[in-house]
Amino acid sequence: MSDSPASPPPFRLIRPAELRTAAVFASPHSGADYPQSLIDRSVLDMARLRSSEDAFVDRLLADVPEQGAPLLAARYPRAWVDLNRAPDELDSALIAGLERSHPGPRVAAGLGVIPRVVSGARAIYRGKIPRMEAEARLAHVWHPYHAQIAELLLTAHRRFGQAVLLDVHSMPSEALDALGPHRPDIVLGDRYGTSADRALMREIEAAFEEEGLRVSRNSPFAGAFVAQRYGRPREGVHVIQIEIDRALYMDQKAIAPNGDFMAFKALMSRVTERIAAIGSQPLRHAAE
Repeated sequence: MSDSPASPPPFRLIRPAELRTAAVFASPHSGADYPQSLIDRSVLDMARLRSSEDAFVDRLLADVPEQGAPLLAARYPRAWVDLNRAPDELDSALIAGLERSHPGPRVAAGLGVIPRVVSGARAIYRGKIPRMEAEARLAHVWHPYHAQIAELLLTAHRRFGQAVLLDVHSMPSEALDALGPHRPDIVLGDRYGTSADRALMREIEAAFEEEGLRVSRNSPFAGAFVAQRYGRPREGVHVIQIEIDRALYMDQKAIAPNGDFMAFKALMSRVTERIAAIGSQPLRHAAE
């Protein structure tokens, strides 16, 4: 639900001057345009409200249009609408007048398409929100964003015979602590081989590893709604979710770029340039 007619559009789309690759880059959780109504009604201060935000991921991807690929970045925060959830993942514990919730662990945990909590299971509101408001948020933010993804993938597929969506996120370092000294810097998710061709997964994995980063596949994040909805590798539409350890580029307490930000941004530019090059070539299908 937008607060006024002057509210921001649901996303920023930066198209390349010339489309040169089947790769499409998206950042669904880096939006930081917090509606005043959310700020006023939340029981959280801004630092806690922003804890689920993939802050600055869109800035890490800023060079993508110059590399021949489109960049789609959310404007609204994940605390307002989670674009990596299905539109029917609605939470009856948050939305008044909803008879029953979508069955599933994410909604039960408060992490539906209209979130009830932010990271650390901290409640956003004291009570419930009207169902009409929830539906308005979906109409204004969720549906336009996903319509745009669909258009970008269709355009890439028509032009190159394939489309490759890189759905880029960040991970709080605390989520990796249990993994010990071999914790990854990057987690690539293809829903255990169902949302992208394995040969493509190997090439993108190599692009990160050759920059000296530790990469894991599908653990602890395998990909969620976006990968499930759009990944159809047999039809030439591939989706890989990319998770980046926030400690590599930001001060997680201050929610600010750290001293390594510019160097890591340059590293990411090299990686995305390589991914764009991969997307400009016919895919060599996995034999495994």
